[in-house]
Amino acid sequence: MNCLHPGPRQAAGIQSGDKSPHSKLRSIYTVADLTQAIKDALEGEFADVWVEGEISGLKSAASGHCYFTLKDHTAQLRAVMFRSSLRLSRLKPADGLRVTARGRLTVYEQRGEYQIIVEHMEPAGFGALQLAFEQLKQRLAKEGLFEQSRKRPIPALPQRIGLITSPSGAAIADMITILQRRFENLHLLLYPVRVQGEGAVEQIVQALKYFSLPGDRQLRGEVDVIILARGGGSLEDLWTFNEEAIARAIVASRIPVISAIGHETDFTIADFVSDFRAPTPSAAAELVIASKVDLHRRIDSLRLALEKAAAYRVQRFWRAVDELDRRLMRQDVRQRLHAGSVRAADLATRLRHAVHLRLERERSRLTLSAAALQQLGPQAVLDRGYALVAGADGSLVRDPSQVQPGDRLDVHVSKGRFKVDVATEL
Repeated sequence: MNCLHPGPRQAAGIQSGDKSPHSKLRSIYTVADLTQAIKDALEGEFADVWVEGEISGLKSAASGHCYFTLKDHTAQLRAVMFRSSLRLSRLKPADGLRVTARGRLTVYEQRGEYQIIVEHMEPAGFGALQLAFEQLKQRLAKEGLFEQSRKRPIPALPQRIGLITSPSGAAIADMITILQRRFENLHLLLYPVRVQGEGAVEQIVQALKYFSLPGDRQLRGEVDVIILARGGGSLEDLWTFNEEAIARAIVASRIPVISAIGHETDFTIADFVSDFRAPTPSAAAELVIASKVDLHRRIDSLRLALEKAAAYRVQRFWRAVDELDRRLMRQDVRQRLHAGSVRAADLATRLRHAVHLRLERERSRLTLSAAALQQLGPQAVLDRGYALVAGADGSLVRDPSQVQPGDRLDVHVSKGRFKVDVATEL
């Protein structure tokens, strides 16, 4: 340890050759000088130390700084963690929490007390990330953000799906492949983001805000449902999705959010606050929309069931009419026969009218379903201003690298088709 070195005052009137016990010059410090000397010695020797202890007497100041004591069974040490360090720390101090703190020793001169300024903190004997996860989970649960009652239903037949994920990861490729196989006319909007590392949290929050902003559906890209996805990884790899900012952005979203993060055994804070959790990105693509073939099969099944039900009711009513006719025939009184005939005719008319109305209602429902499916067809896409471009061999052009200058292309639009020549390379 450095020695105390600030220049003290020497007592006057003492001769250097005096042999008495009091003959040596005495070093007299002011309180401020001595305190400064101790401070310089501590800060020089203990500029970077790790200390383990239990947090006690925690107090949070209005400035955002945090004051507490680190103690063990024989001693205690005053500590302070400033707002800047506290904001960056995943672990939040709490009374009774045993931690390992890293910082530097200093002296608080006004009180003559030494203390440690904590710059980093992690739990003793427990993973810092895991404990931070549990702390945030408990806090958000108390706010009711995990309650099923506040979560929105996922639309059964979304026309536009927003994807928030890395554009280069395996998750996006798997989801696009599955979605195209299940419903090739589905409209997908990708908002590319980083899924881990610096800037990932900010990008994901911005993506959720983008899809939630009100505005023109076609110009801004409003979607019916959002899938927030990334592939598997360690707790550190998935930590972005345990950040409070992302959890609150999901809660604030106007659009239902499906979380599809990691593998089936991975759970993040984003999973708990999302409207629906899919075990994997691929499972999210399977669950978000039914297969087009399945939808057609379902419609056919409903139409067949409706036709059978209508035919059965008509047959039952006609049997009732026939029974009335037979009963009338057994009557010899002409007046009763005539009255029965009139009643039978009235029942038949009402029956036909009721059946006709029922068939019209069901036909209208089928028409609306067919129209909804039509909106997802290729002609509807062309009607919205898109075009299909085909090469000379008839194959669709999906990439500029498929064409060369001088190639003749066939362009299909809503009202017809025309040909164009490729003039120059892009």
